[in-house]
Amino acid sequence: QVQVAESGGGLVQAGGSLRLSCTVSGLAFDDISMGWFRQSPGKKREGVACISWSGSGTFYADSVVKGRFTISRDNAKNTLYLQTTDLKPEDTAMYYCAPECTSAYCSDSWCDKIWGHGTQVTVSS
Repeated sequence: QVQVAESGGGLVQAGGSLRLSCTVSGLAFDDISMGWFRQSPGKKREGVACISWSGSGTFYADSVVKGRFTISRDNAKNTLYLQTTDLKPEDTAMYYCAPECTSAYCSDSWCDKIWGHGTQVTVSS
């Protein structure tokens, strides 16, 4: 059974930073790409970033990230990370991680399923 647990969100002021984590069990973590997407009330689900199985390839939704976020992974710990910096109120959303991303954007179906509870990021102005 696949289990996904996101953590690290919180309430920060604009300009602040957070490091999100996603721990995965029940699948071959080091064989698959992993990604982050986010959703806020009334808005479409939005891809943020995707990383290849080895970590050598990273992809970002430039319209969202604009050089502010960094995706990384530690395959020894079955953990995915998203370092966020210079957070803005429009980054306020629930952030989710998911396996087998195909791009940084919610194309194909990789964003369709919510695997974990997500982690809430709230940015105050």
